Amino acid sequence: MPNSSSISEFLLLALADTRQLQLLHFWLLLGIYLAALLGNGLISTAVACDHRLHTPMYFFLLNLALLDLGCISTTLPKAMANALWHTRHISYAGCAAQVFFLLFLLSAETFLLTIMSYDRYVAICKPLHYGTLMNSRTCATMAAAAWGTGVLYSLMHTANTFSIPLCQGNAVDQFFCEMAQVLKLSCSESDYLSEAGIIDFSLSLVFGCFVFIVVSYVQIFAAVLRIPSEQGRHKAFSTCLPHMFVVTLFVSTLMFAYLKPSSLSSPSLDLVVAVLYSVVPPTVNPLIYSMRNQELRDALRKLWEIPSHIRKY
Repeated sequence: MPNSSSISEFLLLALADTRQLQLLHFWLLLGIYLAALLGNGLISTAVACDHRLHTPMYFFLLNLALLDLGCISTTLPKAMANALWHTRHISYAGCAAQVFFLLFLLSAETFLLTIMSYDRYVAICKPLHYGTLMNSRTCATMAAAAWGTGVLYSLMHTANTFSIPLCQGNAVDQFFCEMAQVLKLSCSESDYLSEAGIIDFSLSLVFGCFVFIVVSYVQIFAAVLRIPSEQGRHKAFSTCLPHMFVVTLFVSTLMFAYLKPSSLSSPSLDLVVAVLYSVVPPTVNPLIYSMRNQELRDALRKLWEIPSHIRKY
């Protein structure tokens, strides 16, 4: 059996057996990828260009869109290339890069979603202190902390994963290099269990973030229900419910992917779960936030309008 020093490439999961289905998967993935690029790109542009959206909530939404762009660009382009060129290969360095960037982006997104829940909690439950607690410097510091912590977390896991000897072949049962699947190639069960223990600890932190988010939203919804104005309640729910949906889908599928018992593991189930946490959120986030947010819809509509001085010509 090969060891990690002799492995120069990995074999990713083939999404289809026949050439026709491979091409169908390519066009499907391309459509999803372009939709994610367009949606997150529009949100990023709208927030950056419209001064009315230069607020903490939209600043964090801009960061979320950038993380989503990076996340889906880490996995889908290689999967599309493999489907188009009828191959399964990915280089050792390419696999390590996928693991690093995906862990970095997913962990940073988890921390950012936690920060966003705190932002909504302060805005709704402590509105008089919002300007003080969520000033521009504080927001920038929290966003930088989310990105920086994601980098450190990813460096630790990627270095540990690829320092473990791999001798169970080079076939990764996923359409991208998922850390959990790479660890299954470990020569030593003790090395696998050691890294798995670190993963479990990390996921407990993710669960702690999720608990913080849930507690924040329990208090938010209690405060919203006390708002006498129906319009005020609608505006509060329109910004909070999409965030809660995104968090629940993202965290639940991510934790299931790494905590599910081996008896439940199968290529088809693993594939569906991976799509749910790595592909679906970056694609649907722009749709959810833009559909339920009037200010963002107005900013997006403004992007499509032709300025009056141009229309004259």
